[in-house]
Amino acid sequence: MSKRLLLIGGNFAPELTGVGKYNGEMIGWLANNGYDCTVITSFPHYPQWKIQPPYTKSRYWYKKETGYYGHVKVHRCPQYIPAQPSGGRRLLMDFSFAISASFQLLMELFRKKADFVMVVAPPFHLGLLGVLYSRLKKATFIYHVQDLQIEAARDLQMISSPSLIKMLFGIERFILRRADIISSISEGMIQKIREKSRHAITSFPNWVDVRLFHPLEDKHQIKTAYGFAGSDTVILYAGAIGEKQGLEAILQVAQQVRDQTHIKFLICGAGPYREKLHQQVRTEGLNNIQFRDPEPFDNFNRLLNMADVHLVIQKASAGDLVMPSKLTTILAVGGVAVVTANEHTSLHKVVTENEIGIVVPADDARALTTGILQAVSKSQEHIPGNARRYALEYLSIDKIMLRMEAAIRAST
Repeated sequence: MSKRLLLIGGNFAPELTGVGKYNGEMIGWLANNGYDCTVITSFPHYPQWKIQPPYTKSRYWYKKETGYYGHVKVHRCPQYIPAQPSGGRRLLMDFSFAISASFQLLMELFRKKADFVMVVAPPFHLGLLGVLYSRLKKATFIYHVQDLQIEAARDLQMISSPSLIKMLFGIERFILRRADIISSISEGMIQKIREKSRHAITSFPNWVDVRLFHPLEDKHQIKTAYGFAGSDTVILYAGAIGEKQGLEAILQVAQQVRDQTHIKFLICGAGPYREKLHQQVRTEGLNNIQFRDPEPFDNFNRLLNMADVHLVIQKASAGDLVMPSKLTTILAVGGVAVVTANEHTSLHKVVTENEIGIVVPADDARALTTGILQAVSKSQEHIPGNARRYALEYLSIDKIMLRMEAAIRAST
């Protein structure tokens, strides 16, 4: 008899980046390996911060889908989506989804019991729904943390009220201490969660499909197709364009290397800060920076292979709170990544110990420039091979999901 799993999460397929990408791929793997899966989620909106077609007309009410991975049932719940997400607006967005998801969860209470209820945070407080379902239906409660949302909001000063932060930590502690399995994506995050929960934490890192993302040989032809000269050195940032990324550093680097006309920067993505960043580029007359909308999934492997250097940028205040998911696909294609990460973070340790990229201090434009110039030199031949081997050995979705499935089965 197949096991039944109920996933509650704010993001899901067909979102191509961030948590939605991993939730979709995880459920796809489970469905293809004998699990009967049901999903409670929102309408696709990330990283554009607006509901995406063909869901725009149905976004104000609930919608059931059954086409994912053959027999997966997906329940879309309405929520408020801010066009310009400040700290307060993002809180309102998360709580609006929690309320609408609560009504859908009530319906699930009258249906066949799930053996496992899994909540993916953020939003962290969705864990309350996991606690409720697990207690009423005697299901195993799995709480998976993709992002330490409260710490990130506090350290990025998106929330400044000490009393509100204290209350949010209290809610999170309540959830953590009632979960049967807690998992997270990096050693740094695992340590922080362990200190708060007094609970064993399972390592469940983000993965990559190494069959879909792989090295290609025709880099010069791909550059030409994207409008560059074959001799150009293309430096790519592909991902969400938001506050925590600290992408202003790219502009500072572009200013410093503008005399080296063969070096071109491409920022590919969407997000609330894209227009502000674009305006800065126009104001400063930086002709060596181009912007591009998020690439369709079918073309993403070609885009990544086109770049000579990849940028994985985050602010120092994010620290170990966010493990950048874009790094996994860069490694899979054998890309040379310049990663901003300070010493003593898990990201710094992984990249340096395995020699799979170039690490520079966060929030340091001069260091970033040095790292980029180091990357475009011809002395980094070891990185592409190391990166691809690391992806094959440690980031394959099959290997990671099999380990996670074993941990789930061991808890029952």
